[in-house]
Amino acid sequence: MAKAKTAYVCNDCGADFAKWQGQCSECGAWNTLKEVRLGSSVKTSASGGRSGYAGSLEAKVTPLAEINLEELPRFSSTLEEFDRVLGGGFVPGSVVLIGGHPGAGKSTVLLQVLCQLAQQQDALYVTGEESLQQVAMRASRLGLPTANLQMLSATDVDAVVQAAAQVKPKIMVVDSIQVMHQAEIQSAPGSVSQVRECAAELTRFAKQSGTVLILVGHVTKDGSLAGPKVLEHIIDCSIMLEGSHDSRFRTLRGIKNRFGAVNELGVFAMTEQGLKEVSNPSAIFLQRGDEVSSGSVVMVVWEGTRPLLVEIQALVDASSLGNPRRVAVGLEQNRLSMLLAILHRHGGLMVGDQDVFVNVVGGVKIMEPSADLALLFALVSSFRDHPLPRELVVFGEVGLAGEIRPVPSGQERIREAAKHGFKKAIVPHGNAPREPIKGMEVVVVKKLSEALGAI
Repeated sequence: MAKAKTAYVCNDCGADFAKWQGQCSECGAWNTLKEVRLGSSVKTSASGGRSGYAGSLEAKVTPLAEINLEELPRFSSTLEEFDRVLGGGFVPGSVVLIGGHPGAGKSTVLLQVLCQLAQQQDALYVTGEESLQQVAMRASRLGLPTANLQMLSATDVDAVVQAAAQVKPKIMVVDSIQVMHQAEIQSAPGSVSQVRECAAELTRFAKQSGTVLILVGHVTKDGSLAGPKVLEHIIDCSIMLEGSHDSRFRTLRGIKNRFGAVNELGVFAMTEQGLKEVSNPSAIFLQRGDEVSSGSVVMVVWEGTRPLLVEIQALVDASSLGNPRRVAVGLEQNRLSMLLAILHRHGGLMVGDQDVFVNVVGGVKIMEPSADLALLFALVSSFRDHPLPRELVVFGEVGLAGEIRPVPSGQERIREAAKHGFKKAIVPHGNAPREPIKGMEVVVVKKLSEALGAI
């Protein structure tokens, strides 16, 4: 029996080394090298050898000008919010990786999609974590059509590829990639080598056959996708299904997409019939109480290709601790500290002895700096116990010098606010509308002192 070879692979960047070392010399991360046991022989695919992740059967040099520019035909997932995150639907031969915390609804939404698509085309659902009876019970509970969907319970990736070659599905789901394994690799399922090789084998099959492949991935304690970083490199689209257990809403966010925009956001509601798409998410995140309280303001953020209105709340209270607390939910903690320093330097408001709590209503995570001005307004409103007008909307980026910087798509943000009945907007000077907007008073500001004076 040939001796198994070993290598050490960085769990962050995927670089491999002949021996273990404390720091990865490629990405600089510490203690991320994991031992990988390689097979004693190189496995050959049905095409006669490894042909790369793209799955092309022949290596032929082609001039760039001679490449066909026709778009690949897409087909819908039957859910508009899902199609939005994908960039318009599934592309034949593409590989989609969907991750999320346990109980977020990954298996539920994929079972819904495949049961509907199976009515028009061949679909295969491969489950490695659940039995076929468990999946059938879920489909029956959700009231889904189950007549045409093909099911397979397997964890051997070779058996999965062989069965898929016989069925020839247009779309296939593998739930999940962490339980798949290859017999030639000695390490346990879920290890770096097993996840990498199984994903590569399934990706080659999808590219060669034109099958849409959807891989379900686990996440770590910090919410990132588990497994080697190369897993995210070889797939075409990576999306995350986010949402807490105490909330009925789930957000589907695009992290990587070779066929569409990244950071696109789809909103779903968890019901007894599964995940239902929310066509107007702004109406959900703006379910405010009848009485307006201090520390609350509505802002307009840009998610992917559309504006989204969300409410931000702040609470500034006297601290009994020597080191006041700074808590941000839905916003970046370091950005909150930076904005508090700007507020002290250019706004004349000292909150160094106050506890500061900030929350974005609805569980939305704000990734862009257009929420800076709205956050400062909420902080000042809470500190002074002065409620802001209910019909006010605010957005803008705040610089370190106290200037208010314009943000992209400012006109569309103002129109979205006017469509939802807001009467006044405080925006950067660079986002002033070219034409008056009916029913909307727009106040433009250049400095933070001007903005605080407007309230």
